[in-house]
Amino acid sequence: MAEAVRTAPAVRGEARRPRSFGAVVWALPPVALLALLFLYPLALVVQQSFQPDGGGTSVRPYADVFASDAFRRALWTTVWLAPASTAGCLVLGFLLALVIAFVPFPGARAVARFVDVFLSFPSFLITLALLFIYGSVGMANGAWTGLTGAAQGPFQFLNTPWGVLLAEITYFTPFVMRPLLAAFSQLDTAQLEAASSLGARAPRIVRKVILPEALPALAAGGSLVLVLCLNEFGIVLFTGAKGVTTLPMLVYGKAILESDYPGACVVAVVNVLISVGLYGLYRVVSRRAGA
Repeated sequence: MAEAVRTAPAVRGEARRPRSFGAVVWALPPVALLALLFLYPLALVVQQSFQPDGGGTSVRPYADVFASDAFRRALWTTVWLAPASTAGCLVLGFLLALVIAFVPFPGARAVARFVDVFLSFPSFLITLALLFIYGSVGMANGAWTGLTGAAQGPFQFLNTPWGVLLAEITYFTPFVMRPLLAAFSQLDTAQLEAASSLGARAPRIVRKVILPEALPALAAGGSLVLVLCLNEFGIVLFTGAKGVTTLPMLVYGKAILESDYPGACVVAVVNVLISVGLYGLYRVVSRRAGA
């Protein structure tokens, strides 16, 4: 009997081996496909970043890019624009989610569903909508010139960094609202009723009861928006903002406009490294938030 007990773990271990081997076999095709479609092109980009136009292998492309004013300006623009857009999305998304979740009005459920649909819209569509409204010949400027007879309207901010900021906040705010609405749907309304019965006003209820419950969802949504804003290309391109060159725009400029492929690959590698680091932060925050 004792020998049977001692050999039982060994038997169970042998039984697990075929299962683990089978799992490895089943995992090989998707891993190979991922390596072919993603890792191999990425490896080519990294390889090209070490191959200057003169031939050979060198870190000269990195030295040239890091020493250029264009790269430093693009890095600085990306560094301030992405966090600023994320902060705007957090504030606006929190306020809108509060209204949808806790202020009863007709159509609140339809608005909440529209948030899900909005997530599927391409970013350039939002930029085009803003151009129709606030562009140089948009509706707002057209109405102003029609009423006042002025040569041009007052809304000339869309092709500036502020226009890019407005477009990114408009597009990415629903990415913050979605996890917030999910978190608010699980909030115990008894806490809100108890706080209200004790005489707490709405701002205090939001600060003391709702906000602590919303912090994990805010952190997860904000981390995701930060990654997306860092890599946004379509909004910056379609606004045509003067002097606004982010890292993705610099990759486009070096590769397409200047034919500087080693320099474009260097900027792409830097952009990927920053994105992967922020994505790791997003995963950690999401895991802690239970998202």
